This record gives sequence, C-alpha cells and structure tokens, in this order.
Amino acid sequence: MSLNTVVGHLKNTESISALSGIVRGIEKESLRVDKQGYLASTSHPHSLGAALTHPSITTDFSEALLEFITAPSLTLETVLKELEEIHRFTYQQIDEELLWVSSMPCQLRRDSEIPIGNYGTSNIGTMKKIYRLGLGHRYGRAMQTIAGIHYNFSVPDDFWRLLQQYQNNKQSLQAFKSAGYLALIRNFRRYSWLLIYLLGAAPAVCRSFVAGRSHRLESVGSDTHSLYTPYATSLRMGDLGYQSEAQSCLQISYNSLERYISSLREALHQPYAAYDKIGLKDQQGNYKQLNTHLLQIENEFYSTIRPKRTAIQGETPLQALENRGVEYIEVRCLDVNPLIPCGIDDTTVRFIDTFLMFCLLSESPQSDQEENQHISENLMRTVYDGRDPELSLLDGQDRKGILDWGSELLNAMQPVAELLDQAHTKNSPYSHFASALAFMQSRLSNPQTTPSAMLLQEMQENNETYFATAMRKTLQQRDYFLSKPLDSQDAAKYLDLAENSHKQQAAIEAADTLSFDEFLSHYWRSSLV
Repeated sequence: MSLNTVVGHLKNTESISALSGIVRGIEKESLRVDKQGYLASTSHPHSLGAALTHPSITTDFSEALLEFITAPSLTLETVLKELEEIHRFTYQQIDEELLWVSSMPCQLRRDSEIPIGNYGTSNIGTMKKIYRLGLGHRYGRAMQTIAGIHYNFSVPDDFWRLLQQYQNNKQSLQAFKSAGYLALIRNFRRYSWLLIYLLGAAPAVCRSFVAGRSHRLESVGSDTHSLYTPYATSLRMGDLGYQSEAQSCLQISYNSLERYISSLREALHQPYAAYDKIGLKDQQGNYKQLNTHLLQIENEFYSTIRPKRTAIQGETPLQALENRGVEYIEVRCLDVNPLIPCGIDDTTVRFIDTFLMFCLLSESPQSDQEENQHISENLMRTVYDGRDPELSLLDGQDRKGILDWGSELLNAMQPVAELLDQAHTKNSPYSHFASALAFMQSRLSNPQTTPSAMLLQEMQENNETYFATAMRKTLQQRDYFLSKPLDSQDAAKYLDLAENSHKQQAAIEAADTLSFDEFLSHYWRSSLV
C-alpha cells in the first residue's frame, strides 16, 4: 500500500487529531571544559545533584560528559524550554567552567587522564562505573568523549488503533505497535544518511583526538591543528566515532522484535578474544570490565536508532522489550549543532518528526545482509563525502546521486508534513511541519547552508582552527545562557531536584546487602531469564 494512499485515508479521518499526542524527549550531552578549553578534570559538581539518581542532569562516560534529559512531553516547545532551563541552571553552578558546544571533543590530554564517571558506592553505581572502565579498555577513552543528541519519539495508542483498523490487522495492539516501530526502524536505517547530510555538524576535529590512531583525515589548508575531509558532514558517525571493528561482525536483525532480541542476546554471550586478553580483573582483584564478551551489556551496541521500553526495577532493557514490547524509539545519530543554543531547535525537531512518520507510514520490507552492508556503506560515504555533489549511494542494485535521492525522499515527505500540520491545527494555525520540510529541501539544494559547511566556512573566513571556532562559540553560548538567569522559583526547583537526588543515592547505598561479586552474579543469572 503506497504512502500517499495511507496518508490520504488518514487525512480524511476525524481521528487524525490523535497525532497531536506524539510524545518527545531529548537527551543532550555536553562536555565540561576549563577556561582554556581542556577537558575538565574536576568531579561532577555536587550542586548539580547525584549523577546516579537525578532525573534531568547526569553524566555519560566521563565525569566531564554531562547529559541533560528532558521529561517526555506532548509539545516540543515544552521540551526545548526545559532543555534551555537545564543549560541555564548548569551554567549558574559550574563557576568558570564551560559547556563545549560541539560533538567532537575539545583539546584532550592523555587517554588515561580522561576521568571515568563516578556513581557512588552502591552496587548499581559500581556496575555503571565498571561498564565505563570496560568501554575505555575496549575502545579508548577519547572516543567516549564524543557528545551527541538522542531524540526519543512515540506515537499515541489512539493513532496506532486507527492505523490498525485501517490495515484490518488482528494482532494485539502491543504486537502491532512493536511491529510498526520495527518497520519504522528499518526504514530509518535505510534513509538515515539523509539526516547525516542535512544535520551533520562535525566536519572537523582537533588533531589531539586522533593522536596515535590511523585515519583518513587531512589538514585544513595550512592549519596543522585541525583535521577534516573537504566534504565531511559528521565525523562523529564515522570510524573515528561510534563505529567499532569488533561490532562490525554483528548481525543484529530488525525484521521483528523477537529476532532483534534474540540476535542482540546472542552478541551479549559471544566470547571475544581481544576482550578476553584484557582480562576481567587486574592483579589486585579490581574489575577492568563487566565481562569479556563481545558486548558487556545491551547499551554497548552502537546503533543509529534503538527500540526502547522503560524498564522496571530488576529488568534489563531486553527483558523490558520482551515482556511488554516496544514503547518508543530512540534516535542516536544527531550531532550537537554549535550554531544554535542547546544544539537543537524547533525546526530540526519538526523535521525529525516528519522523517520518523514518513519511515513509519511507508512500506518497509525486511532487510537482508546485503542491504545491511549497503546501509553501512552509505553511512560512511555520507560521513566523509556527503556534500560532494557527485557522490552516489547504493539503493538495492542501483546507484543514486545523493542529491537526487535526497530530493526524492524529501518530496515524498510532503504529504506527511501536511498530515502533521493538520493534526496539530488545534494547537497552532501555522504550517510548521511543512515549513521545516521546505527549509530542509532548501538546505539539500544548497550544501553550503548545511551546518557542516557553515562551520568550515567560519573556520576559513576567520582563519581559525577547529578548536578556536568551537571555543569562540562556546563562550558566546555561555554569555547567552548567563544573560538569562533562572527566576527564583525555577532555580529552587532544580536545587530541590539536586538535593533529593543525593538523598536517593544515599538510600540506595544504605539498602545494599550483597557484595558486588554477589550482585553481579545475580544480575547475570536474572538477565538470562
């Protein structure tokens, strides 16, 4: 059934207003750096709360890699407002330190000097730290300082029921939803190169980031401190970033939820000689990693998108999916855009919504190994050469020019954008989704207006290194956030969240009765159920 047929039917249905119930959430990472632009060596500020338990402010790999988490919301304005509030509160707590505005890190010293996140003395906090120690041993700590934006997205049950009725599908609602989200994911993977082209904002890196590693980058003219490729879009998504030679052998299937779970579970128990060589513990009996398998836990699998389900206490992510199906999807391939405060804006969000609904409503055949190889190849080509107008990508047995294929996809999204505008007319009389799509169509036709091209142009026009450009923008954004301090009520809210998070962490630590070895053994046993 064609996309236009499906959208045409939905447009003529009174229940289309159900799409106004789309729920969104943003998780945005930012490195803390000192005023010279080096990675901060200080501990996670106490006034920001406990990273283990704070609902809005935590850390990812490093003590210096902050992660800001918005509450799920029906309105993107609420999400973006909360994200800005968290930035403003954080700047009021970190003294002279700064929030680095780019995905690719600042000036890095030795790998061993990058501080691992600390989550207290509880068993779950210890597990989180050991997992990160393992990541450092396996991939190097520098790679883990890359920042990104994760976008969480779910469609309301009322819309799923409407779609299920239209398709005359007899599955349970949850089974239908899970299959629909997996279909969305398959299409997302097919077309995610388009997001890399349009939204990529990491075309260059500091030479310190690749110290001691082989790479395909070149100097930016006479600037020996910065490295790039002339048509690069998002080096974060290439083999310098969240790509792994070890994981390249994985064949994770998205053809059904059952197959996704089973293929990922197989990877969790697959021995891997290189990690076995690292060892589980050092000579003093301290853990170096959680296990020596290809993946320590599910989250180690790097993917551009994930099916997700909120886990209850005692559940692993895979168990949550297995027990209750897919609840939402998490988009993981978005760069932090240094050109705008918070790294993401409303136009970007509306386009992502349109892209995701296009992926959901379009035909989505099952993927095979050949297509998976094409998906990986298209991603790499777009990462390193995406703005080359002569670049071609693989579509089945065909080769398509990136601009031609991109234009074809964006044109196909037009009725989806109009559908979203129709669904949101109660909240706004404006065609925001169609306008966001038109903006991206213009960006596709004018590669010099992509964030990656604009950043390189600024470097060249100002005769700046990558570091100097990013540092200048970091200082500008600091001034922006500090010029708009939170009012006393909002500030008190975040201070209360921080205080409560410390109390919650202390309670977790006090409640532990098992040794860590016993805790981990119990975790592995329960994860097999």
